[in-house]
Amino acid sequence: MSASPPVIDTPRLRLREPRFADKDDHIAMWADARVTRFIGGEPRAPDVSWSKFLAAAGLWPVMGFGYWVFADRAADRLVGMGGLSYFGRGIPELEGVPEAGWAFDADHWGAGYATEAMTAALGWADAHLEAADVRCIIDPGNKASERVAAKLGFKHIGESGALGEVVAIYSRPKGG
Repeated sequence: MSASPPVIDTPRLRLREPRFADKDDHIAMWADARVTRFIGGEPRAPDVSWSKFLAAAGLWPVMGFGYWVFADRAADRLVGMGGLSYFGRGIPELEGVPEAGWAFDADHWGAGYATEAMTAALGWADAHLEAADVRCIIDPGNKASERVAAKLGFKHIGESGALGEVVAIYSRPKGG
């Protein structure tokens, strides 16, 4: 089991561990209504963002997988965050499998960053995890994330209302 995330470089990004220096960029990203439109629905207060940042960092030592900071390689500055999780959401289809997730600040949308970052994260998962598949959930109407999921090899397998709102559930077999 890995206690911290490995560093993975892609052409434009560095997937790396979360750092205290990322705090302000992370809080600013999650205060943007564009970012939270399909993830929670409301901009997050700074204390909520910081708690979620710390919880994401805590995935690695507990689960052996987790979230990376997606940092711009040139500036080593947080532009997004994501990877693999287990949040105990109460959705039966997510039990026992890693859940993929990704989010980027709005200034980095539409340029392929999510696909680039998650291709690297899923490549790591394929090489290091025993899981037969990885799943993700996407809010209805989030066409951008649906396109990313399709590029990554995720297929729609159902819906769940366990979170209070209906979310679509996708699965990607090991090796994509």
